[in-house]
Amino acid sequence: MRIRIAGARVLGGQAQDIEIADGRLAEPGSAGRPDLTVDADGLIALPGLVDMHVHLREPGREDAETVETGSRAAARGGFTAVLAMANTQPTADTAGVVEQVWRLGRESGWTQVQPIGAVTAGLEGTRLAELGAMARSAAGVRIFSDDGHCVSDPLLMRRALEYVKGFDGMIAQHAQEPRLTEGAQMNEGVVSAELGLPGWPAAAEEAIIARDVLLAQHVGARLHICHVSTAGSVEIIRWAKSRGARITAEVTPHHLILTDDLVRSYDPVYKVNPPLRTAEDAAALRQAVLDGTIDVIATDHAPHPAEHKCCEWTAAAMGMVGMETALAVVRLAMREEEGFGWDQVARLMSRNPARIAGLPGQGHGFEPGAHANIVLVDPGAPHTIDPADSASLGRNNPFAGTEVDTAVHSTFLYGHPVVLDGELQSPHPASKEDTWPL
Repeated sequence: MRIRIAGARVLGGQAQDIEIADGRLAEPGSAGRPDLTVDADGLIALPGLVDMHVHLREPGREDAETVETGSRAAARGGFTAVLAMANTQPTADTAGVVEQVWRLGRESGWTQVQPIGAVTAGLEGTRLAELGAMARSAAGVRIFSDDGHCVSDPLLMRRALEYVKGFDGMIAQHAQEPRLTEGAQMNEGVVSAELGLPGWPAAAEEAIIARDVLLAQHVGARLHICHVSTAGSVEIIRWAKSRGARITAEVTPHHLILTDDLVRSYDPVYKVNPPLRTAEDAAALRQAVLDGTIDVIATDHAPHPAEHKCCEWTAAAMGMVGMETALAVVRLAMREEEGFGWDQVARLMSRNPARIAGLPGQGHGFEPGAHANIVLVDPGAPHTIDPADSASLGRNNPFAGTEVDTAVHSTFLYGHPVVLDGELQSPHPASKEDTWPL
């Protein structure tokens, strides 16, 4: 299929035409007569977004999300690749389960789905999962995480780091010291004291990060810190990077802007792991995004059935959805931060996550020959976020009713338009064939 994207502003620069032929970017004027022309006047062209942290729930929790519904939500959010966490039922801790998720993603054809394998069997933190088998599987797993649970045993964490170093894999840690967070319901601080809710101290996150960056440097392995949420964590990561440790870190859109003051409403939509922190923490995270201490913005998209969120606070599940609204929320959170432009969006939400995750078809620039994974963004599209208008099964979006001005217009997955003018079109036509490029 030959496509001409007419008049797009690549990374916010001057308007130009982008041509796609056979799934790759072509020299301007070389693709011949286009089968489809997209009027991109006023739109921003970015490399397709890559989400390093999503929960697609399948297998086992299809009432909350499926690979199909999550992939559709990803496409609508401008994501051409997502990495699916391992806390499924059964756990993605064997070659068989990660291959199941990988094949479901391929057959869906709305976005590239790359499974993340569990670090420990059953996420139980007692023995290593089949890391080598998952790495050698058709899914080619390179990132392992017990997300939702911390690998709290330091010896087990060291062994995991040593094991994955052999094939340049990576451990992605959910930093939560379990003894310090037993029964915790929200950030420990002034608000938790006023509300009488058990608090989750910042030190519970920071202590694990400090331990693990030392272990990773000792072993010489790659470590990724999931959903950083405190100013202290930023300082530890900054220090570790100054020592040459192979550390990368992510932050969620919601931790950049939401604070624990929202818990005063007792609305469980604001219950999340790690918890919403203080305004000072959010400001430190935004600064870390600007100065490069934080490498990636990832959604931690965590859908739940309505009955798990529409209940009293202490009984509610932790988690928020966010793939479809991530770009708009990031723009909202960073709008007052000088120096944050479209190139920074591409770096944090496409190039860096693609590089860290080892996805060679993703995160490219716009040079001829590159895979045509592209998102077109309308930077002047004011609208109100409505969870009912979602391809995801999850409706637990904390930004419901928020006014934003950024919208995904079109998403191209390996040269195929999966979204045009904000509407889902069709999955990649080769997704069920051996010719599928993923």
